[in-house]
Amino acid sequence: MNGNKRYSSFGDRGRCRFCRTKTTRVNFKDFPQLMKLCTTQGKLFSRKRSGNCARHQRQVKLAVKVARRMALMPYMAG
Repeated sequence: MNGNKRYSSFGDRGRCRFCRTKTTRVNFKDFPQLMKLCTTQGKLFSRKRSGNCARHQRQVKLAVKVARRMALMPYMAG
């Protein structure tokens, strides 16, 4: 009985972080969250590494590009 409760929090682990929170659009102004999806060199993590679904990965790509143009994120860290 206690075993089921201990592992119940891992049910959503395989889902995209944006799908879990039911986010419809990835916001370019939320650059701390976008920085978590980038390497230290400023490259985007792959879908496999970040755990995003295809729809949200495309939105993240566009949000990072907009954030870079608005000078919220660097093009290259270094």
